[in-house]
Amino acid sequence: MKPEKLFIPSAELGVRLEVVVARPNGKGPFPTVVFNHGSTGRGQNRSLYSRTVAPAAVANYFVEQGWMAVFPQRRGRGKSGGAYGEGLAADGSGYSCDMDIAIAGFERAVEDVDAVVSHLRDRPDVDRDRLVIGGVSRGGILSIAYAGMRPGTFRGAINFNGGWLGRACPTHERVNPMLFERGSPSGIPTLWLHGRFDQYYSLAHCRGNFERFVMAGGQGEFVAAPMGHALMFKPALWQQHVDRYLRDLTD
Repeated sequence: MKPEKLFIPSAELGVRLEVVVARPNGKGPFPTVVFNHGSTGRGQNRSLYSRTVAPAAVANYFVEQGWMAVFPQRRGRGKSGGAYGEGLAADGSGYSCDMDIAIAGFERAVEDVDAVVSHLRDRPDVDRDRLVIGGVSRGGILSIAYAGMRPGTFRGAINFNGGWLGRACPTHERVNPMLFERGSPSGIPTLWLHGRFDQYYSLAHCRGNFERFVMAGGQGEFVAAPMGHALMFKPALWQQHVDRYLRDLTD
């Protein structure tokens, strides 16, 4: 399997987004997952911005299940154009703990997912009745929230170790549950996969986010795995849960 790389228009004039696509054999249309990347740690190492994120562990899993996997790189990340503006402090110190700055960065990310969804609607190899959104870390919370902000677009949402601000920011206790709650109107089943030893988000915090999501009307299953923030790279710890989740979605 050799992933395809393409560039699609973003909401910003003249700026294109890099998208990596891993396809099963055949013509399709295929059930499709959009998988969203996370942050760059503290946001201080600019060399990480230009790394394209399309984890083979995730791509291989979905392709083996007969799904197409789409890995968008948001503005300023990977080989996408534009500036990386997802909540960085003006002084260059990395990600800001300021709530307004953090949420503005989240809204910018939503614009990029909108562009990806628009692209998928025009692809004949995409089964638009079997679309799932997923992601890791910032991509995980983005996926849950987006599904509720754009109800009727996705049939499912999968969250690996999701959160927008980490525990180094005291405001993470306010920002993360608030953003997750945006996903509650989706009306779809969601799957939350969290590592018990995550260095950015405590398990208690993640359970609290999930409980607030459910109390607001969201549907989901929460799974705690014996792993840290790198859970995504250990399919043996999550494959059975995702197998069952996808089967239940498409039966």
